[in-house]
Amino acid sequence: MTSAGPFAVYPSLRDRVVVVTGGASGIGAAMVEAFARNAARIAFLDLERDAAGQLAKRLHDETGSAPLFVSCDLTDIAALQSAFEAIAHQLGPIEVLINNAGNDTRHSIEEVTPESWDRTIAVNLKHQFFAAQTVIPGMRKLGRGSIINMSSIAWVIPSTNVPVYVTAKAGIVGMTRTLAHELGPFNIRVNSILPGAIATERQRRLWLTPEYEAQILAAQALKRLIQPEEVARLALFLAADDSSAITNQNHVIDGGWV
Repeated sequence: MTSAGPFAVYPSLRDRVVVVTGGASGIGAAMVEAFARNAARIAFLDLERDAAGQLAKRLHDETGSAPLFVSCDLTDIAALQSAFEAIAHQLGPIEVLINNAGNDTRHSIEEVTPESWDRTIAVNLKHQFFAAQTVIPGMRKLGRGSIINMSSIAWVIPSTNVPVYVTAKAGIVGMTRTLAHELGPFNIRVNSILPGAIATERQRRLWLTPEYEAQILAAQALKRLIQPEEVARLALFLAADDSSAITNQNHVIDGGWV
């Protein structure tokens, strides 16, 4: 159980155009909801049409405003670029990008092929760079921006049975740091978030057995599971002007695991 609210509301996020990739479920959906409740102009990309539609309807019913959903295969870079152009045309210049989409399907060293390597890198790393590349010109014109890349503590622990995923998540940290230095002169901040074991529906359904949960809690300083909305609140802070001097940093949210 998480601590009770109310939680911070960030006035600087009102009407700010925010894009979340992989926003139909899990941590991404929690981020979409958090930004919607901070009155941002939120758009999200995903392939899960049903989940996206349910999220948009619920937020419309609860807040009076539905986020913009764009169906997009992020591994198709041309489609990704077109989706971002459409969002900017409809909502205005993109001021916040959250590169959230990823896939941590388990895989052994032995079963990795050149084709599966490329697919895993494409879904966990490649699209993050090209999404950033696409929004940077608009952020430079605005004179501000916040790019938040989702990495993971998987490469720090390090996790096993996901070697290509771990490689991608480590690469995100390097990408974050070089982009932060290249874009800092234009007042564009770039940070990464490194979640630990977050109790999303997918994790509960596929991997969060009682035995694995016991291992997690034994490793963490906090003896409870971390929830998606807690990660979303960190993203809110990094997107808002309250964090205006923070860039080039890797923000761990794992209950004290590492």
